[in-house]
Parts: sequence; structure tokens; C-alpha cells
Amino acid sequence: MSEIKLSAEVRNSFGKGAARKARVAGKVPGVIYGHGTAPQHVDVEGHGLMMALKTANVLLSLDIAGAGTELVIPKAVQRHPLKRSISHVDFLIVKKGEKVTVDVAIVTEGDLAVGGNMLETLQNTISVEAEATHIPTEVTVSIAGLEAGATIHARDLVLPAGTTLAVDGDIAVLQVVAPQAEEPAAESTEA
Repeated sequence: MSEIKLSAEVRNSFGKGAARKARVAGKVPGVIYGHGTAPQHVDVEGHGLMMALKTANVLLSLDIAGAGTELVIPKAVQRHPLKRSISHVDFLIVKKGEKVTVDVAIVTEGDLAVGGNMLETLQNTISVEAEATHIPTEVTVSIAGLEAGATIHARDLVLPAGTTLAVDGDIAVLQVVAPQAEEPAAESTEA
């Protein structure tokens, strides 16, 4: 996973008015916290942040004017309910070599066995622990040839090297179900 570099500025004014002015100027208000440091309020370049957040679990290098550089991951992203634009971001400081717990998308590949069986997705994401600079973007699982009644558990997922499950391995992730048979129409008896 590569780092995406973004510029940011320390934010000294707070409240709705200050946040609104930052958004009008094309910036997104945010807070950087973690590693026992005091929270640092920043304004981050909006377009670059929007493009970076299109990738799940992105690693950002924030170049904060006058305050140095921080390696962070987005922890919470707030969006406008109608416009879906980013209105605020909480960032978590990470260090190279440090392990972090993140949710990673589960992606299927292959086709089910013939017979009209259906795949039921029980979990769209799975929590894993990985090194901050090597967070996987997704976990791929093969469903090729699975029959009705087959279940894939978290322990069955093949994780990238250096990544471990952060949840119980017995959690069901996917299952294959047989198609539902239609009930025959009841014949009416007329006298």
C-alpha cells in the first residue's frame, strides 16, 4: 500500500462558521489524534482527500503547514446527507511497523455449482489486524463449485502475509443456499 500525500493547515478557529468557511475554500475540517498526543485540528485539501477516500483503508501522509508531517489513516468520515460531500474527517496517527485493526471488503470469485443455488452474503467486510503500511484493500474468496449447504467461515479466508483475523474464526461469512421450491397450487373442490 502506498502513501498518498495531502497538504493540510492547522485550524485555529472553531465552530460551524469556521467549518463552513473552510468548506467554501475547498477544504475539509478534520481532527488528528492518537499515540497519546493532544488532538490537532486541521483543514485538509478537499479534492485530494475525496479522491484518496475512494480507496478503502488508505494511508495518508498529511503535510501540515508549519507543523511537520503525520502518517494517518481515516477513522471516521462524515458526509453531507444529500450532497454526499465530505464534511469532516477524524484521522488516527499510525507509525510504520505498527499494527492496526481495520475492516476489509470480502470479494468473491468463481461460479457456484450448477443447479440454481444462490450465494448468501452474511458479512460484507471482515476485521483484520495488519501492519499500518501494508493494509490489504480486500480479501478474495473462491466460491467455485460450492454446493448448497456449504458455509465459508472467517477462519477459511486466505489472508495476505502479515495479516491476522481480529474476529472469531467461527463467524460465518458466506453460505450457499438451495433455491426455494414453489408450493403447488391447491386445487379447489367445487360441489
